[in-house]
Amino acid sequence: MSSHTKSFKVPFWAQILAGLVLGVLLGWLARNQDLSWLTTTLEKVGDTFIGLLKLAVAPLVFFAILVSITNLRKVNNAARLASRTLLWFMITSLIAVSIGLVIGLLTNPGAGTGLTPKDGAKPEDTGSWIDFLTGIIPTDVITPFTQLNVLQIVFMAAVAGIAALQLGEKAQPILTLSESVLSLLQKALWWVIRLAPIGTVGLIGNAIATYGWDLIGKYATFTVDIYVGCAIVLFVVYPALLATVAKANPIQFFKGAWPAIQLAFVSRSSVGTMPLTQKVTERLGVPKEYASFAVPFGATTKMDGCAAIYPAIAAIFVAQIFDIQLGVGDYLLIAFVSVVGSAATAGLTGATVMLTLTLSTLGLPMEGVGLLLAIDPILDMMRTATNVAGQALIPVLVSARENLLDRGAYATADGSSLDEPLDEPRDEPRDRTEPVGATA
Repeated sequence: MSSHTKSFKVPFWAQILAGLVLGVLLGWLARNQDLSWLTTTLEKVGDTFIGLLKLAVAPLVFFAILVSITNLRKVNNAARLASRTLLWFMITSLIAVSIGLVIGLLTNPGAGTGLTPKDGAKPEDTGSWIDFLTGIIPTDVITPFTQLNVLQIVFMAAVAGIAALQLGEKAQPILTLSESVLSLLQKALWWVIRLAPIGTVGLIGNAIATYGWDLIGKYATFTVDIYVGCAIVLFVVYPALLATVAKANPIQFFKGAWPAIQLAFVSRSSVGTMPLTQKVTERLGVPKEYASFAVPFGATTKMDGCAAIYPAIAAIFVAQIFDIQLGVGDYLLIAFVSVVGSAATAGLTGATVMLTLTLSTLGLPMEGVGLLLAIDPILDMMRTATNVAGQALIPVLVSARENLLDRGAYATADGSSLDEPLDEPRDEPRDRTEPVGATA
């Protein structure tokens, strides 16, 4: 009876896909029939969904990072795993920014747009290396949570986690409480994630109703560049790494990770998607103790879409609009900023901070940011989907290289079975008794 009933459940990915289609239709209807009430309704539905995601983000990030650091003590060769994770973050970021630079140089996205420097405006908030370095350390413990400064929250959580490791047994009551709070937050956020199909209708519908295709006209080449660049990373680079480095079936990876990638596309939030990303990563056979470290770490620092492809193409776009010639040294500088400065993008949505950091490093006019703000929501969907795919990919790669990946779980991972709560335990791995390898 139960299995018969379960067969009629609509998979989570299909629910989001249905929300996408319905959102596009309602957005098109609202725009073409000038139905302002429908546009307003779609906007409210989308904003409410994002607001619910934001509600849990600050405490979720804090407790996820704190618990993930302390969980590393349960993993053999924890320092090795952490360093390999960071190394692969940097390698894939370098590949992504290189692809972005090549696409930008081949297509000249700023040429023939009709845009001029006068169309730009300086953003209220800009990023620089001084701001980035000094902004990591909070001035008090309350403001980072009220202003949702994810980078400062990560800093405080990391300090607390390392201190807890040093204290040992004395910190156990705090760790037990932290794990309980994290489970509570994940449970509550899972309820919000289950509303994603409805939120999708509002977010996509409002984007279509507000922007239509008119805005994309001036930014056609730039928009295509971002989507093509992200698609190359998502569907060419990542599968190639899975096949060659992890010796794993790329199709099976996307089958397991697709719900998180879809949610990232519509929500435009790596951090908001983090609980689902961690769940699909564990379902793909990554040990829970390692996944609970790698995924939160990646959700705040691993941004191939927002911090690599986007700023590379955007810098070339802005330089062409302002008629500024970039040299080889500038392109190398873009690559450096993307690989090292991606943590500056930590937050809910958007990549404005990373873009301003890149432009300020190159000495390009900040008014260039204003040229791209209008089109940003449309670009951010694909960027965030790429971010989240990378955040699930790296733990799989590292686990496979270290002989920790449960190949049986990976082979049977199915994203359509993600209807149970986030803390539902998955089946015990078939065999993970082999020693950690010494592969590079």
